[in-house]
Amino acid sequence: MAKSQRRSLRKPSGGRYHYSRTKKNYELGGFPASTKLSSEKKVITIRTLGGNKKQVNLSINIVSVADKKGKTIQTEILNVIENPANPQLVIRNVITKGAIVETKLGKARITSRPGQEGTISGILI
Repeated sequence: MAKSQRRSLRKPSGGRYHYSRTKKNYELGGFPASTKLSSEKKVITIRTLGGNKKQVNLSINIVSVADKKGKTIQTEILNVIENPANPQLVIRNVITKGAIVETKLGKARITSRPGQEGTISGILI
């Protein structure tokens, strides 16, 4: 069954909304990108609503890291250490926003959304 991103069936009070139409194609949600840590960069372009385009990272190994002074350096990701969203993502080496990765400069927290944007950025911790 397709995932719908329409309004909930329930009101905040617990009552029900009654719809007069069925699901529409523009209300469907997409599949998660699950950006993996890999030596080769793989990016696909997806058409979004209004004919706009979105870059989706499927695999990448480079992150733009900002230090305390605000200087940004591109470095290589060595390993995914921790992911507060889901511990199972660490086993699969999936990079999401908030994940903590090990780089050549030290540990960094991902601040961008790799499945929604074309690049990965983070800050040193």
